[in-house]
Amino acid sequence: MTLAIMGFATVATFIILIMTKRLSAVVALIAVPIIFGLFVQGDGNLGEMVVAGIIQVAPIALLLSFAILFFGIMMDAGLFDPLVNRILHVVGNDPLRISIGTAMLSSIVSVDGDGTTTALIVITALLPVYRAIGMKPLVLATLLGLSNSVMNLVPWGGPSARAAAALKLDLVSDLFIPLLPSMFLGLVAVFGLAWYFGVAERRRLEWKPADMQDGAAVNIASPPERRPHLFWPNLLLTIGLMAGMFSGLAPLPVLMMGAFAIAVTMNYPNLKAQRDRIDAHSMNVVMVVALIFAAGSLTGIMEGTGMLNAMAQALIAGIPHAMGPYLASVTAVLSLPLTFLMSNDAYYFGIVPVLAEAAAAFGISPEVIGRASMMGQPVHQLSPLLAPVYLACAMLGVEVADVQRFALKYAALISLILFVGAVGSGAIPIVTL
Repeated sequence: MTLAIMGFATVATFIILIMTKRLSAVVALIAVPIIFGLFVQGDGNLGEMVVAGIIQVAPIALLLSFAILFFGIMMDAGLFDPLVNRILHVVGNDPLRISIGTAMLSSIVSVDGDGTTTALIVITALLPVYRAIGMKPLVLATLLGLSNSVMNLVPWGGPSARAAAALKLDLVSDLFIPLLPSMFLGLVAVFGLAWYFGVAERRRLEWKPADMQDGAAVNIASPPERRPHLFWPNLLLTIGLMAGMFSGLAPLPVLMMGAFAIAVTMNYPNLKAQRDRIDAHSMNVVMVVALIFAAGSLTGIMEGTGMLNAMAQALIAGIPHAMGPYLASVTAVLSLPLTFLMSNDAYYFGIVPVLAEAAAAFGISPEVIGRASMMGQPVHQLSPLLAPVYLACAMLGVEVADVQRFALKYAALISLILFVGAVGSGAIPIVTL
């Protein structure tokens, strides 16, 4: 019982320090378990536990660092510019086309797994169009957030990476591939919502097909790092990377490293230009890698001291036996309020491992809990703890509370649809017998 109390105290302290912004997530992940670990007798010393935890998450950190660099290079080179410009040209001044184009553009740009980049590109491109014809910016904010939340389940996205690091899972085979049908259904639902918004805006603005004007009022800027003449080589390289990932040609970190090496050399053969492009994305790489290694430190100490197992046993003792087989579904439902009220770091590194350990006693595998824990991401996109929310609202000139009131019901709907897709495809069982 003492170990369980220490474990829950460690998690609670970690969460409180992050939520109150007393410490950064990286510092809290490192400092809190070390301090509590000093008072717990484990099977080895804390240093060995930390190193063991870091070794386990090292492949994930390697994957994410080169994934950020690769997709950053693709963005810099302008791989997606032709499609973005085509979308802007096609939407014209039709609210329905603009709404669907918003979902499409947001989904495309979100492939790099960075919500801030998505907000900057999509809002810069489409806000003038919305203003020109009088569409509600809340529609743009909602479709942007929901599209990004579904696409952010890619292996290099924040939720997948954190779930994999916390539960020591394989990003692709354990989390991403089983959730592909659910992601597809989620995107279909987002586009359905875009159609609904577009029809409603047509009606509100009294727009008629006779009012149609082709061409958008803005174009994507073309900074000096763009490489339009290398569009086809970049596209083939990206397609080859995706094919290698799905076929299991090689470990994903190796594929991503090789793809990055080819991409940066092909697009920026000059060494100074390469350094400039790497420098442009280095802050994201450093923060993500530091976070993953710090998470490895936390899980290493929690496991090595026995606190994680003791917490799970305490949780199991408090769960009615009849509810145990439903823990995967319970985790999916709880992910909506928990990810709204907590940061991803606090949720995935503080709560999810305990749920997974408890679920194991009922025959539910960690990868199932990992998938279930991501069902609430559409709701998480509206969390007041999320920085991109404030960036998007500032650029759109709207209040965060207004966006939350407008979009929260739609976010909950998309989460439900993701869950239905996961259950239907077998990624998450409603009950484990």
